[in-house]
Amino acid sequence: MYWAACQFPFRSLTPSPSIRYSRCSSPRYHRLDPISDLINQDSRRYLQLRLPDVEKPSFLAIASPPSQSASTGAFEFLVKKVAGSTAELLCGLKKGDVVELTQAMGNGFNIDKIDPPEDYPTVLIFATGSGISPIRSLIESGFGADKRSDVGLYFGARNLRRMAYQDRFKDWESSGVKIVPVLSQPDDSWTGESGYVQAAFARAKQIHSPKGTGAVICGQIQMTEKGGSRHGSGEGTRNRADICMRNQEGV
Repeated sequence: MYWAACQFPFRSLTPSPSIRYSRCSSPRYHRLDPISDLINQDSRRYLQLRLPDVEKPSFLAIASPPSQSASTGAFEFLVKKVAGSTAELLCGLKKGDVVELTQAMGNGFNIDKIDPPEDYPTVLIFATGSGISPIRSLIESGFGADKRSDVGLYFGARNLRRMAYQDRFKDWESSGVKIVPVLSQPDDSWTGESGYVQAAFARAKQIHSPKGTGAVICGQIQMTEKGGSRHGSGEGTRNRADICMRNQEGV
């Protein structure tokens, strides 16, 4: 996860009476429930979580779209289990363990900037590592991808073992999002894009109409800065937990 604790105010925490976590197709995926009282129907996309006997709360990006969380009463997160980390403690919890959660927070995605779809037929989405977590929420919430002529996701990871949500790629593509996996350290059998996400996009040499192009960027700071400049906007973002959504004119 990209932690951003220094950039957000502390909020009051509410105990969640039980926890359930499921590994889905990878040990990175975890779900907590029930949390119906904490769900906002809008696009606020992160919350604070504090584990038992841990003084400092952590920030987690919410991977599940708001509609799913509202219907299932559960939040889904994408976490990477690292020794000594909050994620390791989270993965060690059992059903019935109590954690403290805030309500969902954040401004989320300003979809209005790329609406209506006919005015913004091209949307470029860039994500690296666990930055794919809020991107999953965006794609599965829906932003009219099937009504646009060119929607592409450049998704970077070290290798296929580190690339989350591969089991969802088919569904994402059926919704109108073309997936371009980019591996920085692939094995010898890999025939797809390699290197860094921004370099893969530059190699594609796609020419887009600045007036009708939007960009969504979430990931490591080098990618957000260089990716932003590639799209005609000289500004990147220094907040790795934020999503930059802007069209090519910088509106």
